[in-house]
Amino acid sequence: MNNCQTIIIRHKRENKKKCSICHLEGSVDFLFFAYPGCEEVTFPGFVLLDIDGEPLSQKDCQSGLVLLDATWRLSYKMKKQIPYLNLMPKRSIPEGFVTAYPRRQNDCLDPSKGLSSIEALYVAFHVLGRKKDFLLDHYYWKESFLEKNRQLLFLDNKVKKIV
Repeated sequence: MNNCQTIIIRHKRENKKKCSICHLEGSVDFLFFAYPGCEEVTFPGFVLLDIDGEPLSQKDCQSGLVLLDATWRLSYKMKKQIPYLNLMPKRSIPEGFVTAYPRRQNDCLDPSKGLSSIEALYVAFHVLGRKKDFLLDHYYWKESFLEKNRQLLFLDNKVKKIV
């Protein structure tokens, strides 16, 4: 596996009708695994996007990303059932980013830190300096998300067009 790929492990109960990342399926830069069914897979050279990790930074730019696509409650179970995830370096999204996704559940230990899957990927790609503009192409709350996070997306002091 290429270290700059992104691996998405989707829980079988994740509602594809509400899925913000389905449009990435089939891209060579994104590998999708179904859970359950991937418990024995390993991801050397990757970091797990996890709310409990140290903040993602440029020092992670050579690592691939693993994202769990599930509700908070189900993602906690997935981490327990996929042993390799507990051995991986964990990285969180830097502080301050706010979701535009209208939440209906509050299983997250700190709901103020929670982003939708596509929002988390967008911010991670931004931090790592990866091409990201295409990520939000099919995201219904794109404009709201970009507006809510405009200042944080410009923290690198460079003037970039982000839409």
